[in-house]
Amino acid sequence: MARGYLNVVLHGHLPYVRHPEHDHFLEERWFFEALTESYIPLVSAFDRLLEEGVRFRLTVSLSPTLLAMLGDPLLQTRYLRYLDLLEKLAERELRRTRGETAFQRLAGFYRDRLGEARLVFQGRYGRDLSRAFEKYRDLGVMELITTSATHGYLPALQTQPSAVRAQVVVAVEAFNRRFGGRPRGFWLPECGYFPGLEATLRDQGIRHFTVEAHGLLHASFRPHYGLAAPIACENGVAAFGRDPEAARQVWSSAEGYPGDPVYREFYRDIGFDLEFKDVRALSPDGRTRVYTGFKYYRVTGPTDQKEPYDPHRAARRAAEHADHFLRSRWEQIQRQAPQMDVPPVITVPFDAELLGHWWYEGPIWLEALLRRTAAQNGEVEFITPTDYLTRHPTLQKATPSASSWGAGGFNGFWINTDTDWMLPYLHDAARKMEELAGAHREEPEGTLADRALRQAARSLLLAQASDWGFIMRNGTAVEYAHQRVRDHLARFNALMAALAAGEIDSRRLAALEALDPLFAWVDFRVFAPLPRHGAAARRRPAPARRRLTSAARAGRGL
Repeated sequence: MARGYLNVVLHGHLPYVRHPEHDHFLEERWFFEALTESYIPLVSAFDRLLEEGVRFRLTVSLSPTLLAMLGDPLLQTRYLRYLDLLEKLAERELRRTRGETAFQRLAGFYRDRLGEARLVFQGRYGRDLSRAFEKYRDLGVMELITTSATHGYLPALQTQPSAVRAQVVVAVEAFNRRFGGRPRGFWLPECGYFPGLEATLRDQGIRHFTVEAHGLLHASFRPHYGLAAPIACENGVAAFGRDPEAARQVWSSAEGYPGDPVYREFYRDIGFDLEFKDVRALSPDGRTRVYTGFKYYRVTGPTDQKEPYDPHRAARRAAEHADHFLRSRWEQIQRQAPQMDVPPVITVPFDAELLGHWWYEGPIWLEALLRRTAAQNGEVEFITPTDYLTRHPTLQKATPSASSWGAGGFNGFWINTDTDWMLPYLHDAARKMEELAGAHREEPEGTLADRALRQAARSLLLAQASDWGFIMRNGTAVEYAHQRVRDHLARFNALMAALAAGEIDSRRLAALEALDPLFAWVDFRVFAPLPRHGAAARRRPAPARRRLTSAARAGRGL
């Protein structure tokens, strides 16, 4: 048995951005950039490990919206067009930088990376990168889990239980339709948890989720092992706590690896450095400057004077940081293990796009870490939450505290003066959806009313996405986020009005279905109130009244 475990969870998510009504749309580039700089490099790293016989084990959450975009023919075609533009830019850059050795080498480096991206995306996986993750799951090197249907921030929806339930149920169904079988784990969007959420998760077969550190440490009973072991909610669903020491080394640009001077500088891009005529071809409207991914400088230091980037030197540093990370976790495990009767588990969850898009060398670091862990004597072992629960099913019972990983640790980053305007509208729409879903339980499939109700459900789910509030709070693309919420709510209300009047325009309905085809199979009844059976169904379970003794802890499990 390993001396300790490393539980790395990558969360893959993007908001559903698909605009067939426009030939070019700026925000679709979020998806294209993520493919080029994060998801394809990660897939390439995993494929190299498999080809070389390096066994690894980690967990990846793929959001239903990301899966929908990965499998969307329109976006697949547009991504190839995006690669065409970048490859032409690379050729122009090779000519423009003639005589500037360092920059010309980088132009060639990016040209080669784009060629590899095309090979992986089109040649190896037939334009649908979700096939790669399905392969990893089937080979036993990866546990796949899901998250809310549209990444709705569940604590903000808890006043409408049917809305929370719909986000979970639709997510599980989307996973089942794509991969076959139900996921055992669930990524809480923004790590947002509130006590009682585990009941909805358990109803859908979910056995584990992850919370922020203080969500575990401030549980109803203080965890005997701190963050070094999960706890079990009263219904048996396990909660793993994010380890801040390990996470900080990966994501913090101030204290962690990404701020190293030799790594690529994210904010210096030729899309803003060159004259506009040299990059106009990549502008979606011929006027707006955009990031191109061609970045010629390294972090260097806290100065505007940047030095040229050296990919080979940066790759060597990433390998050094992988060594440092593994050594640090081993030291952490050595401190924890003597006080425990099970191997400690260090849980490190982070957004997948941190690796590659934000921290360009991140996929190199992860690949090196997986290699080094496989090569050492097994004292530190990569593990998934389900693996851990299978080996160590006896957990301390406690309920995590309300928490998130946003600034302040609770709901303030997601519910604030930038976002609170939309919450009454979202709650009101959820109430209307619940009422109509209950009233139309017997609606025959395929009628105009059935189609309108399904489309209303899609519009509501899309309006609930946490991405819009995140963008508003961060101050980036704010008008787009406002517009998305307004548009989805307007479509929802128009459908509600048409249903109430009994005058559904089939052409307008078809247009909305074409605009937002997400979850084409969705059943609006997912929003219907659950049937209740007398007073017992309304009675809440009594809270635990005593702290478990050490001996009792050992005897109460999942």
